[in-house]
Order: sequence, then C-alpha cells, then structure tokens
Amino acid sequence: MEYRREEIMPGVFLSALYTDKFKSAAMCVTLLSQLDHEHAYLDALIPSVLRRGTVSHPDMSGIMTYLEELYGATAVPITLGVGEVKAMGFYSAFPEGRFLPGGRSELADVSKLLGELLLAPNTRGGLLLPDYVNSERSKLAERIRASKNDRITYAFQRLIELMCSYEDYSASILSDPDEAESIHYTRLTRRYRELLATSPVEVFYCGAEDFNTVREAVLPALSALPRGELDFDIGTDVRMNAIEDKPRRFFETMDVGQGKLVMGWRLGDCMEEPDFAAMRVFNAVYGGTASSKLFREMREARSLCYYASSGIDDVKGLLYVHSGIDKANYDVAVEGICAELDKIKRGEISDDELSAARRYCSQALRLVVDDPVELMMHYLKMNIIGAEISPEELAAACEGVTAGEIAEIAAGTDCDAIYFLSGEDEEASVE
Repeated sequence: MEYRREEIMPGVFLSALYTDKFKSAAMCVTLLSQLDHEHAYLDALIPSVLRRGTVSHPDMSGIMTYLEELYGATAVPITLGVGEVKAMGFYSAFPEGRFLPGGRSELADVSKLLGELLLAPNTRGGLLLPDYVNSERSKLAERIRASKNDRITYAFQRLIELMCSYEDYSASILSDPDEAESIHYTRLTRRYRELLATSPVEVFYCGAEDFNTVREAVLPALSALPRGELDFDIGTDVRMNAIEDKPRRFFETMDVGQGKLVMGWRLGDCMEEPDFAAMRVFNAVYGGTASSKLFREMREARSLCYYASSGIDDVKGLLYVHSGIDKANYDVAVEGICAELDKIKRGEISDDELSAARRYCSQALRLVVDDPVELMMHYLKMNIIGAEISPEELAAACEGVTAGEIAEIAAGTDCDAIYFLSGEDEEASVE
C-alpha cells in the first residue's frame, strides 16, 4: 500500500491510500471542528439533514436512484469524535472497475455526489428546508430517548458527563431530547454555513486509483467550498491527574434490574508522549479481552460481576471500566477492580497474559488492512491527532510491548470518578 497526503486547497487535506487488493473503494469528506456543548446537537443533526436532498437530487429517492446507477454505492452521514475534535460529513463505499455510461468514472461520480451533499443541499431562500430539519430532529430526539434503554451506554455516558463536566469531552447528544427538538432551521443553517467557512477539511480515499487521479476528481467536487478564517486551533485538552485527592462518587437510580458500575481513570504521565501500542496492550491485559485480569478474577474466580471489561481513549487519556453488579457487591467490586490494576502496577503480569494481549491487539489491527472503510477510519484518526503510523506498523509495535512498559502506564493512572446506577426504589443522589 502507498500512502500520500497533501493540502490540495486552503485547509483541504487529501489523504490517498493506493491499493489494488480490493474490488471496492472508500472515500470520506469531513469537516473538523471543536467539540463543545453549545453546538453538539446542531452538529449531530447537520449530516442527516444534508443527506435528505441536494440541488441535483432534491430528495432521498433521487439520491438512492443515483447510487443504484453506481452499482450500489453508499453515501452515509458520519459524525465522529476523536478526543475533543469532531469530524462531520459523509463517507462512501463503492465498487471500482465497472463500466459506466459515457465513459464516466465511479471515483469522479462519487466525489461529485459527496461534494453536493456537503456543499449544495436542497434549500429554500438559502435556508435548509424546515420539513427536513423537523423530521430529522424528531428522529434524533427519539434516538436520545431510546438510548436510555441501553443502560450500559447510558451509565458510561453519565460517567463521562460527570467526571469531565468542565471539559469539552463531556459534550453529549444523549442527554436532552428536548434540546434536540428545539432546534430551528434558521439556527441550523447559520451553524452549517459557519462550519463550511471555518472548518479544516479531511478527504480520504482508499482504492486502486493513484493520488493525482483522486485529486483531479476531488478538486472540482469541492470547488464551491467557501473559505473564511479557518479554525486550526482545535484539539484535545488532556488532563493528567484526577480533579480531587479521592475519587468522586456518583449514585443514581433508574428502573434497572442489574446495577451498572462505571469507573474512570486519568492515564497520567504516559500521555506526554503517548505510546499507542503499549496503551492498547495494557488495556488488553487489564480488562479488554475475555482472558484479561478483570474478567478472570472478578467474573470467573470471584463471581462478583455479571461482566467486567475495560476500555481506553488514547487521545483524551482516559481508562474506564464498566461492570454489571448487585448493589450489595458495590464496595467489594470497586475494591477488586482497583486491586487488579494494582497488580499490573506491581508488574504482576504473566508471560501468558502478555502474549495473549499482544496477539489480540496485533491480530485486530491486521484485520483493519482487509477493509477499506476500517482503513479510512484509522487514517482519519491518525490525521486528526497528527500521527503517522499505519495499522501494520502499529500491529508490529504491539508485538514488542514489554511487561515493564505496561506496568509504567498502570503506575501513572489516577482514579477520578466512580458512577453507580442502581435499580432500588430510593432517591437518587449525586455527591
């Protein structure tokens, strides 16, 4: 695979990964902005509204017909968070090497459509159509209300909101359906225009066309992009340590049959020069796999949890554990989860644990190279954080992570918050 990246227009960066191993290609066009509370709901709504119709294809029926002409290509709204940076736009997966009428190119046609979706929505008087905005905001509000039925996701989101309450990272679209329903089409249009003028743009392509061919397809598709004062001052604020000397504890109640425990740590000094491979392997040893310390000790050996697993945000610098427990096991579960982390701090990592974690991380990364969409997501993240490492290189690095490196990461962790959602019929309290 050959990777190349250039700025092809002011604030527009094209990354192209040449490979002929696939019969399909992937492309995304995204606007980058800072995650914040004021615009979280607006930015979440914009892609789905734009997807409703363009000047050339005024409704979704017209868009779907056009995609069928491209042998089943897709055009999917995308809103991602990479740390505290938001990427909003569209991606497409489409077949390559097919004959199109008139000698047209699939790449050029897909580029043109993504450019239209982003820059030429169906409007009236320059404003986004009220019917489209009202319809999509109702769907967003329904998703917010339905999200509370997934108690695991809800509990995790509440931990982030409470633990990071003074940070951009806590901005969520899962909190307030009424706020989503209050969005007016004029306000959404203003935000959309602001993003077009100020946002850096990331374009990624993975397929069998060379960089110059991709650039020639993308440039006319984005020629109408307005460029104002670009906001390059976006990024993620990493906090190294917990806010208070002791972990803050939060308790809430809801109609749940099983308690949901979520704990959050700051990763500490390792975030000064992040080693993404070591952090992945550390998480796999601790709680990221079915053979991890948390699962084997807390679930299998002691039966304290219905499940217990960990995750890591290697951009924001957070470690978290989520677990299902009975309320009676709250104290001992918290103690046990911390005790397993303390073992890693002391270097109590067996050869089998280390080998299994390395293998798990390496194999997962090597699977990325078999999927153009996964490759797109990987490189989009790398571009946003300013790292230049391929999935293959990261996989190889995982295979060389040592027990000492894992112990060093664990030693820097600082427990910041503990959230417990119980189902008992009592008044909720937030300390």
